[in-house]
Order: sequence, then C-alpha cells, then structure tokens
Amino acid sequence: MKLARFEYHGRADIGVVHDGGVIGLREIGFGYPDMIALIEAGDEVLDSIRERAAGEPAHHALDDVRLLAPLHPRKYLAIGMNYAKHVAEMGHAERPKFQYWFNKQTTCINGPFDPIDPGVTEMLDYEVELGVVIGRAAKGVRAAEALDHVFGYLVANDVSARDWQRHSPTFTMGKSFDSHGPIGPWIVTADEIPDPQKLDLRCLVNGEVRQQSNTAGMSFTVAEQVKYLSTAFTLEPGDLLATGTPEGVGAAMDPPAFLKAGDVVRCEIERIGAIENRVA
Repeated sequence: MKLARFEYHGRADIGVVHDGGVIGLREIGFGYPDMIALIEAGDEVLDSIRERAAGEPAHHALDDVRLLAPLHPRKYLAIGMNYAKHVAEMGHAERPKFQYWFNKQTTCINGPFDPIDPGVTEMLDYEVELGVVIGRAAKGVRAAEALDHVFGYLVANDVSARDWQRHSPTFTMGKSFDSHGPIGPWIVTADEIPDPQKLDLRCLVNGEVRQQSNTAGMSFTVAEQVKYLSTAFTLEPGDLLATGTPEGVGAAMDPPAFLKAGDVVRCEIERIGAIENRVA
C-alpha cells in the first residue's frame, strides 16, 4: 500500500495512492492528524484501511493534488560511506570500520516536488537514497528481527552543502539546510518490499543519469543499520533513516559538477517511485 500526504484545495490529508488517484482517509472514516499517528495506530488499522480502500474509487486524480512530504520524522538519521564505490570516489581507501551516522535536522524536510533552496552554500550536491520509516519501537533488536520494526520505504534525496559539510566532523551542518531533505513521493508499506536489498536506484540531473546502482551494494544492510542504531538508543515510530548513496555524486566528478539554480534533480527507486526537485 502506498500512503501519501496530500493537499487538495488547501486542506491536507493522508491518502492511499492507487491507479493514478488518491483515496482520502478522512473520506473513508480514518482521520489521523499526521502520518506518525497513523503509524502508531498499528497493523490492525492498516489492515482495515487496506480492506476499505480496496473497493473505493479514487477521490482525486494525482494530478489534481499537491503531494506533501509523507511525514515529519521524530529523528532523521543518515549513514555515510555505505556503498563501496562511493567510498572510493570520495578518496577513501576502505569503508569505515563502524557505521558512520549523522543527523539531518528535521527542519530540512521538504516535499517530493518542492524547490530546493541552496541557501549560502556554493557546493550544492545530490544523493539518492532509500529511506526507511520505523514502525515499531526498536531497542536492542537482532538483525534477524530488525525488518519487523520497519513501517515502510520512501525515496530520499540527501541534499548536501559540501562546503558546510566540512565545517564539522559530524556532517550535520552541511546536511541540514532548510529544504535539503526532499522525501516521498509516498511511503510504500513494508509488506510490498520484503527485501529492501534488491532495489534499483538512480539520480538524474536535467535528464542526465548521474547515479545508478542497486541497494544490494550497501556495505551495511537495512537490517544491520536498525540493529546497530538500536543498540545505542531507541528508534521510535516515525523515525527516518537514509541508508546511504551510491557513486556518482557531483563532488566526485572531474571537474566537480555542483547543482546550480534551475537544475532539476530526479531521484528514483524501483517499486517505490520518484521525487523531483528544482533548485531555486
């Protein structure tokens, strides 16, 4: 099931996306103030929504609504250097010994088709990533059980201000500019993606393919990431994990090819969909 947040005539709602249209949850008797409240409602509610929506015609065409960021996460955590070829292109001899995590401040969250504001950076870059939305609280989970705590998946662009990224060893400053966290276009629930390590992903800038890979290339799998993080602290419903980017970022090109005003960045992941953002 694809769950989206959308706006129609100035009113926001959550909906089920199906066959080019969207079914508003309020209109079929499921009113939730935001996606996290829906996630916390549990599997029985999801099953009820799935059953009710199955026989319901779309209330709106997708072209008639504005898709919003599917959720505003409690925590937004991103892993660095998680694809071997990306590690190499960034000038590192080997992958990090431990998983390398940093925070993206949640104020960076942006809609799937909303503009990216460069802010003060002169080195604006893109990173297509599989986004993982936590469904059930996870603390001290084993890798074999980790995917049971995943609610669903989305497309993320870990927009990066490379010059500001160097201001701090944690990367947080360069990864958290306002609007530098486009996500979406919706959340695909975990039952539709039983193995997140078998997804093609790519990023295009102005129609030119810059990144093209498969999540099988991750050094640390989604399950290993959930296990590692939950060893230290509790992952809560609605937390968002960005699981790393493959090779092909602008900073690694010769010469570097940073984004400029007017550029259009499209990030695609198999079985999920695509987000597309223009640089303001």
